[in-house]
Amino acid sequence: MALGALSHGAHVSLAVTGIAGPEGGSSSKPVGTVCFAWAIRRESSSAPWVQTRTVHISGDRSAVRAQSIVVALETLIGLLEQREDI
Repeated sequence: MALGALSHGAHVSLAVTGIAGPEGGSSSKPVGTVCFAWAIRRESSSAPWVQTRTVHISGDRSAVRAQSIVVALETLIGLLEQREDI
């Protein structure tokens, strides 16, 4: 998803997917499992920069969704502050 956004003209993107609950979890992917991807376009001769992370967030559906937003945006801000080739 994150790379797809870059292919449609974005310079920076993030994608979030997961199982917020209350149903839908399994033993291998319990409720609260959230997967993130961040992608940043670089020079045309370089492949996009991508980082992924999977975390488990405790709480009800609302808490999982709210904390997912925090993780996604705080990580994006940190990545952008660290990058020198954007």
